[in-house]
Amino acid sequence: MIEKLIVLEDIDPVIFYGVNNANMQLIKALYPKLRIVARGNVIKVLGDEEEMCAFEENILKLEKYCAEYNQLKEETIIDIIKGNAPQAEKSGNVIVFSVTGKPIIPRSENQQKLVDAFREHDMVFAIGPAGSGKTYTAIALAVRALKNKEIKKIILSRPAVEAGEKLGFLPGDMKEKIDPYLQPLYDALQDMIPAAKLQEYMDLNIIQIAPLAFMRGRTLNDAVVILDEAQNTTSAQIKMFLTRMGMNTKMIVTGDMTQIDLPSSQTSGLVQALRILKGVKGISFIELNQKDIVRHKLVTRIVEAYDKYEAATSYKLRATSAERTEKDKEESKGH
Repeated sequence: MIEKLIVLEDIDPVIFYGVNNANMQLIKALYPKLRIVARGNVIKVLGDEEEMCAFEENILKLEKYCAEYNQLKEETIIDIIKGNAPQAEKSGNVIVFSVTGKPIIPRSENQQKLVDAFREHDMVFAIGPAGSGKTYTAIALAVRALKNKEIKKIILSRPAVEAGEKLGFLPGDMKEKIDPYLQPLYDALQDMIPAAKLQEYMDLNIIQIAPLAFMRGRTLNDAVVILDEAQNTTSAQIKMFLTRMGMNTKMIVTGDMTQIDLPSSQTSGLVQALRILKGVKGISFIELNQKDIVRHKLVTRIVEAYDKYEAATSYKLRATSAERTEKDKEESKGH
């Protein structure tokens, strides 16, 4: 008899073992000749060498399945251990699976274009209105790359621009002041990675979430790097960010041109970057619109209402300006 330790590295043991250790009890029942003890992410096995080899092979298959689908059901355990293909099959357009096992897929034509552009280009700009899925899809692509071991880390960043409130008046230290600006990124990650595993990734700096200012001076290798809310960067900031790109790194820059919170005297770095980088090889530009909005149906109506209002206001301003110019010309003729 021999003893072996198997370490579960890529999954949350709580999901793997099941509610009240139900999955582990089933695995033990399917291997009555082995003595199996599971603690934390380590499974200790004692028994016959040949039986143990088969056990280890199947545990690794179960771990891989659990890491991909974020779930492990009893029927899946039985199928894998008995040598049958598990029932759940991954469809072609699934990016990753949520923590509840729900497939996360592109939900519009332009979201699919973003997925395709990420595969074919090292840098992608995704521009669109609130709720069009640009950030969520970008983070799903990053999580998939990490799970597939194509990269070693995910780096998510946002400019901490005040939108009506002042950072200095928020309570807490700098991290506590900044965290509310980064919360949408945490929310997306929590949808896709089990809580314990996400915390582990963050503790090990495998997943990093930081304000844009913290990117200065870094070279980012073996990573997917996402800059969210890029419309609120200055020209210097976005140039600094884009030039952090290292080897085996992909970047996704997202932004909404209708929600620029910079002072009116300051040009958005994203607006300038789109003009400067147009036509540069290796960079893709994806434009999302109202048809891509996947939040509550009212969000689409709200965006449409604001677009109509801004178009009408702009038309009135142009008309008023033209009238004043004509009036000034007539007055100058009279003099």
